[in-house]
Order: sequence, then C-alpha cells, then structure tokens
Amino acid sequence: MSEQQTVGFVGLGVMGRHMARNLVKAGFTLLVHDLNRAAVDDLVAAGARDAGSLAGIGAADIVILMLPDTGDVETVLFGEGGLAPSLRAGATLVDMSSISPVATRDFAARLGAAGVDMLDAPVSGGFQGAEQGTLSIMVGGAADALERVRPVLSAMGKTINHIGDSGAGQVCKACNQVAVAISIQAVAESLTLARKNGVDPARVRDALLGGFAHSRALDLHGQRVLDHNYAAGFRVALQIKDLRIALETGAASNTPLPATALIRELYNTLAATGRANLDNSSLALLLQEMAGIATPSAS
Repeated sequence: MSEQQTVGFVGLGVMGRHMARNLVKAGFTLLVHDLNRAAVDDLVAAGARDAGSLAGIGAADIVILMLPDTGDVETVLFGEGGLAPSLRAGATLVDMSSISPVATRDFAARLGAAGVDMLDAPVSGGFQGAEQGTLSIMVGGAADALERVRPVLSAMGKTINHIGDSGAGQVCKACNQVAVAISIQAVAESLTLARKNGVDPARVRDALLGGFAHSRALDLHGQRVLDHNYAAGFRVALQIKDLRIALETGAASNTPLPATALIRELYNTLAATGRANLDNSSLALLLQEMAGIATPSAS
C-alpha cells in the first residue's frame, strides 16, 4: 500500500512536521508544502519531495491538511491558487486540523461535487503523540473512504475511531477539548486549594491519583503544576481557539456549555496578560495568582 499511494501533506507546523516524518518512515511517497521554507527543507532531507505549490500537492492520491484554523483550511482549499481545483476525481482529502464542524460539512460537500472524498480527522495526543506516531484520530466521513486511507492514518496514530458522517470527527474533537479544559481546571483548583491551606500539593496529587479522582490530566498536568513548568506542549492560544469552536458548535445546536464558557474566559485572561504561548496547564498559574500565592516566573 505504501508503495502504491502518493500522499500529499500541507501544514508542517509543530504537529505536522512530526506526522509527515512518520509517513516517510512508513515508506510512503510524500509530497510536502508549507509557507515555512525551512520546514519543507527539513522534510525533504528526511526523504519527502517538495511539491513546490498547492497545485503540486494535487497530484497525490491522498492529501492531508494540518492547519491552524477554519479560515486557513478554507484558504488552502478554495482561495486564490488553492488546492481544490488541482485535486483529481477519486482522490481523498483528509483534514487533520481542528476546525468548525459546520464549515467542514460545507467543504466536504463542495469537494464531493468534484468527485473528491473528504474526511475530517482531527487528533489528540499533542506533539509527543505526533512525534511517536501514537495520536488518537477521530474520523468523520464515509466509512469506505476511511478504509482506503487507514494505512496512512495508522502511520501517524495508534487509535483510529470512525465517529460518523462528515463533521462528526470535528464534533468529537470539540468534545475532547471541552473535557480536557474542564479536567485541567479541576486539577488547577485542587492543587491551588491544597497550597492555600498549607498542605503539600505533591502529597495531595499522589493521594488523588490513587482514588476516583485519577486522571491523565492530574497525572501529567498535575506534575507540570508541581514543577512550575508551563513551557508549551499545547499552547493557551490553541486551547482558546478550540474552545471557541466548541462554543460555536454548542450555540449552533442549542447546547448549553456553561463550564466551557467560564474556562474559555480564564484562558482569555491568560492570553490578555501576555501568556498565550504558555502551556494550557498554566490555568493553575492564574488561579494561584488570584489566590494570592507567590509563584515562580513561568517558563
């Protein structure tokens, strides 16, 4: 399969470049394109081919997008010099960006009219998962299209779940980000409460990990809070973007998301105070400041 299919990849950012590198390692013929010339050169050195343009990407059998936001995907597909006109009938486009489910359904319909299948396949697992090829991939779109590209997705992710029709993968990613944000807030509040009351937060975390409060957020982000390590794994700015998508999706479907709205405002506060590039676990830093707890400078 890897010898027969040519894969195109657009978006070689923090996540995308690792995902693309894993496709090269898996033996796929990979065409790459990005506005960042250094990122393209890095992948070419690893064995990929420079597509030269979006039109060059259109020669691939399977095209993957890994872009920041909804507008970026729309521009790459349908903007001036965009990708859509160069995609051949029978090709499959896999959008692994985290974008609006409503826009995704529109994009899929427009591509479908030209004979191109589109899957929405956002991911969870952070840059570590991208680097290690262990991402969780949430797929919306036709089941037969998923089966055609499954070997490609398997080179980048450990878990591949078909959620439903077009847009369902993006809805699932919005749900994921809501759950993650609320979990991080719970960890931040718990450890802040411990510190404010003169109790060692490390001992509190250890005790909670042994009970019903155990979670990956408490394990991983809790340790970040203890270490005062807020170097970006998943940036505040991206968390804000994803929560905006969740709230817009909720508004469109008349779904109340009160905790999500509150936490989005806390993240907005972090961004407004110059900390948009910190890790999303830095919610704890904000709560500690609100509680009057002295904290080291964030790293």
